[in-house]
Amino acid sequence: MEITGKIILALPEASGTSKAGNPWKKREYVLETQENYPRKVFFDFFGERADQYPLNVGETVKLSFDIESREYQGRWFTSIRGWKAEKVDANAAAAAAAPAQAAPAVAPAQGGYAAPASQTPPPSLSPQAGEDDLPF
Repeated sequence: MEITGKIILALPEASGTSKAGNPWKKREYVLETQENYPRKVFFDFFGERADQYPLNVGETVKLSFDIESREYQGRWFTSIRGWKAEKVDANAAAAAAAPAQAAPAVAPAQGGYAAPASQTPPPSLSPQAGEDDLPF
């Protein structure tokens, strides 16, 4: 999966040693999408990818990621694991998001049919001459 947005938070690198004695490290970030209703996405790079893709606050990136869920002591946890990050020009990202924002969504009318906005209602539904559709 892919998502594009601006890095708004870069947490310090975490590292340690597994039970098997293998060293590990990860870097965690928060990305904010550039849509009408921005979403914040917390993700990490694990292992050698932590050094391969160093990101800085303010950079606009296209993140390729996998979503992974696991169970621990009867509870489920979900993480977003990045596997690739490409830096994107901020102007290009805004231009790519603009067409999606400009087209308003049309909700289907009752019965599943959405009439085009330019079409006038049938004569049986429009108010008659001298008749007012106001309730007062």
